[in-house]
Amino acid sequence: MKVIITGTTGMVGEGVMNVCLHHNDVSEVLIIGRRASGHAHPKLKEIVCENLYDISPIAAELANYDACFFCLGTTSVGKNEEEFTKTTYDLTLSFAKILLSVNPKMTFTYISGTGTDSSEKGRTMWARVKGKTENDLISLGFKQAFMFRPGYLHPIKGLKNTLSYYKYITWMYPILKVVAPNIGSTLQDLGLAMIAVSKNGFEKSVLEVKDINKIVIINLA
Repeated sequence: MKVIITGTTGMVGEGVMNVCLHHNDVSEVLIIGRRASGHAHPKLKEIVCENLYDISPIAAELANYDACFFCLGTTSVGKNEEEFTKTTYDLTLSFAKILLSVNPKMTFTYISGTGTDSSEKGRTMWARVKGKTENDLISLGFKQAFMFRPGYLHPIKGLKNTLSYYKYITWMYPILKVVAPNIGSTLQDLGLAMIAVSKNGFEKSVLEVKDINKIVIINLA
């Protein structure tokens, strides 16, 4: 597969990129971001695009890709609903529509989050906005669209964009996996699951933590 990844200057996007670069089923990785990632690899290509709300100027360079792993996201802390909608819903949908126009058979996978509100009517602002983003991506017209709702993500050792506070909590993960197996996944497993559903499909469009972990187990069996 040839894949496009966004958000690689963040922990999740960098982790997914790392998995793709080392996966035999991925032949090429194109990363798109507002600034250079600083990564280099024989499989890796990069486009710096300062305005991710309008990627039409680079649309011709995005053709013939099989999947997009959209890992770009922002916190809702300090933002009102209008601001969060612009940086979450508006950006994601405008990006996806351009990709769809040049890759009608593409699989689009979106990193959302556990607790996202598919009804779009709940009290939690970020969950409503994420829910609307998911719903509209699913109905947009891609060959496949998968909404990933990870919980805690255990980082990949050695990557540079791991959040600093993780060094204080990663020791708990083996215990949590025993006590509450569906509280989270490894970032490695998230990337593997995204590759697997793009290649093989899945019976659900919205994937919770238990689905992510199930997919990895099935594909490693």
